[in-house]
Amino acid sequence: MTAAKRGEPGTPAARSRMTGAMPDGADRTRGRTATLNQLLLAAVVFVLGVLVAVGPFGGEPVLFFLGVVLVIAVTAVTLVVPWNSLPYGWVAIVPAIDIVAITLMQIAAPDTVLGLLWIFPATWLAGGFGLLGLFGVIVAIAGIVSVLTALSATEVTYRTFLLPLVIIAVAVTSHLNARRSDAQRMLLAKQSQLLASVLARTRRQEQVVTEVLDAVDFGVVRMGASGRVAVTNEAHGRLLQGFESDHDGTQVPAFRDDGTSPLPPDELPLERARRGEAFDDQVVWFGPEPGPRRALTITARRLTDSDGGDAGAVVVSRDVTTELNALRARDDLVASVSHELRTPLTSILGYLDLAIEDPDTPDAVRASLDVAERNAERLLRIVADILAASSSSPSSVEASLAPQLLDARDLVRAATADALPRAAARAIIIDETGLEPATAWADPLRLRQVVDNLVSNAIAYNKDGGTVFVGTTTDGTSSWILVRDTGVGISDADRSRLFQRYYKAGGERRSGTGLGLAITRDIVRAHGGELALHSAPGVGSTFIVKLPANGPEGEEG
Repeated sequence: MTAAKRGEPGTPAARSRMTGAMPDGADRTRGRTATLNQLLLAAVVFVLGVLVAVGPFGGEPVLFFLGVVLVIAVTAVTLVVPWNSLPYGWVAIVPAIDIVAITLMQIAAPDTVLGLLWIFPATWLAGGFGLLGLFGVIVAIAGIVSVLTALSATEVTYRTFLLPLVIIAVAVTSHLNARRSDAQRMLLAKQSQLLASVLARTRRQEQVVTEVLDAVDFGVVRMGASGRVAVTNEAHGRLLQGFESDHDGTQVPAFRDDGTSPLPPDELPLERARRGEAFDDQVVWFGPEPGPRRALTITARRLTDSDGGDAGAVVVSRDVTTELNALRARDDLVASVSHELRTPLTSILGYLDLAIEDPDTPDAVRASLDVAERNAERLLRIVADILAASSSSPSSVEASLAPQLLDARDLVRAATADALPRAAARAIIIDETGLEPATAWADPLRLRQVVDNLVSNAIAYNKDGGTVFVGTTTDGTSSWILVRDTGVGISDADRSRLFQRYYKAGGERRSGTGLGLAITRDIVRAHGGELALHSAPGVGSTFIVKLPANGPEGEEG
């Protein structure tokens, strides 16, 4: 540890305590302090001099005015001397001379209280020069009073010591007040330095955060609790450049993830974040079609303060235009190829049926043709799934619906009856005890496709000897279809992507095209319903389809 840190002798702080000198930071005020103190004493002495000159005076006027002139002369010198450029101890000469001048005035009129003027230099020395100044005041006043008492040969009484005691008490009070003021000033200086360092560190951290935010290629918006935007990065401005408003000031149209359904202004991501919502990966297309467009995926996270209250939100946006265009191009290509495959597959199935039904076909050949027909039918179903999944939006599914009032229980029972052979092959039981009458407004063919997909998955991902529970119920407004298995379950990682097209969840029986659940959800949503999932690894999965129980007003099945 260095001497500067310990405050050892030789450091500026130690010298200040030993000599009573003011710290270096206060040196700039020495000249002003000396001037103010001396001017105050000179003004009082000048008034006394005028009173003595115009009125009766019982003392020695020559000696008195000698003291007055000495004070005035010292004041004039004080005004011209550059005290800030001199060592601090030199300024003590001024109050010392003032004490001498006041002593001359007191000697000129010993029966007066002119000695009270010693208060001015005494408080200056005691308050401005530490313990050394206080000690000097006590010695000087005590010595002067003792000498004057001895010279006057008067009787010593308590009045003899009253004046010096009062002056010494005032000097001590001035010294204590000065020390307290110095301590407060030092504390304020340290606090100021601490705040300055905290401010500098905060500014550096803010600069680092700003540089980091500006370096990333995704947009970041920080909102306060009131919804006011506090911070944005450069990427956010680049992503929305040209898409926030037209040249005439009107808002550029925004669309949902299908790119065609208009997005109302109150459902824009920033507006949702201002309302206090949190969401993940909302896809928004900006700009009309045809024309330059940009797709952003936007996520909002709520923030909390130290008390757990709402502190605003962070909104992160990322440009996914290239990705979505690539996916659309892929879907178009797959749809085109799949469409071209349907015609020859249909023809193949037709000729296979004719060959199988031909009585002249040998049994061995017919068995081989049955295998070929089953695989061709499976291939045709895969092609149909690909074509359905390649639709640009769920609206295409909705346009193909022909809903009517039906009993979901009968439809589920028919689907499970068709699935019994596959379930029996693995000793899986299909439990239908949960089936209750449940009217639903739905397309029977499309809803059968939904149930077939769910029951098929419940069997495929179940354990040998497991159980598939199916159920239906209604409350008069909505109807529910439940399919639950006792299989391997779905992990958290798979659950977040389970309804993405072409995604296959992990597992021992990982198979299929990865389109079934995506198509199932699109069909359910096209009916105005919702598809919910509850699953736990090793326990099983439960899919719940919610559908409207009644059709639109005025429509009948």
